[in-house]
Amino acid sequence: MSAIQVLDKTALQPVTRRIRWRRGVFLALDYGLMIGLALFFIFPVVVMVNASFKPEQYVQADMHTLYAFAPRQITLQNYTCPNYQNKANWCTMPGIFELVPFGHILFNSLFVATCGVLAGLLVNSLAAYALARLRWRGRTLALSVIIALIIIPFETLAIPLLLLVNSLPWIDGRTTWIDSYHVQIIPFVADAFSIFLFYQFFIGIPKDFDDAAKVDGANQWMIYWRIIVPLSRPIFATVAILQFLGFWGGFLWPLMVTRGAEFRPLTIAMGVLFTTNPRQWGDIMAYASLVTVPVLIVFLIFQKWFIQSVASSGIKG
Repeated sequence: MSAIQVLDKTALQPVTRRIRWRRGVFLALDYGLMIGLALFFIFPVVVMVNASFKPEQYVQADMHTLYAFAPRQITLQNYTCPNYQNKANWCTMPGIFELVPFGHILFNSLFVATCGVLAGLLVNSLAAYALARLRWRGRTLALSVIIALIIIPFETLAIPLLLLVNSLPWIDGRTTWIDSYHVQIIPFVADAFSIFLFYQFFIGIPKDFDDAAKVDGANQWMIYWRIIVPLSRPIFATVAILQFLGFWGGFLWPLMVTRGAEFRPLTIAMGVLFTTNPRQWGDIMAYASLVTVPVLIVFLIFQKWFIQSVASSGIKG
């Protein structure tokens, strides 16, 4: 190594150290900001779940202290108290599981959300595939109508849709769809926003894949199932999350079409319970935790799959 090269390397060392120091500072600020935002958004959930395991006298008393984030005394009395009528028991009030048939209501929400998401993924992705990959007369007009439907609020369609489903027959001989599972699923399987999301992703996939598949004798269904679907896992995960949140947290439509506990989802059962039978804050936190935690679990599962799919797909559209 020559003397000039040694001098150049020595002169660049302070500059390199400054660059590394700046990168370290910016990286620390970046991580600090992300951690702060994560804590800001997650602390209400932590407070809610923590309060659900506290005796009633500590729920509000701990809200202004650090015990709001940490349990002071753990109890299950807000969730269950099978022998609450026994004065010598560890709790004297019925829990959530004694007040409502929670297992059946949870099944209602899971069944509606699962069926709605699976049917929605198939229907909306096929509709988007026809708009993005096929050429047919009226395609532009159909896409324009779908985009226009995104801005129409559901409240303007609720009453006409209710009158429609009230007069539709079903395969079991019923003359109405009211108070059933399918009335909570079928009207929302086709979703304009989901179709648009699929469409935007599908048009970014090179059509060379389609041409190569057609050379090998593949039809449109084979192209969709064997090429488009594997390459589109990120958007499938995204739409699944959005539709699951819509079905799980729906309130207005289930309130309009369910009349009893047989088909009632969690959100409606919660409103009915605390309206007809005013409860304490511990019970409210327990029920809210049971409604919220499954959503977080589903989101975390799909989020991991989404990140892995983006990294492995190799498609940038």
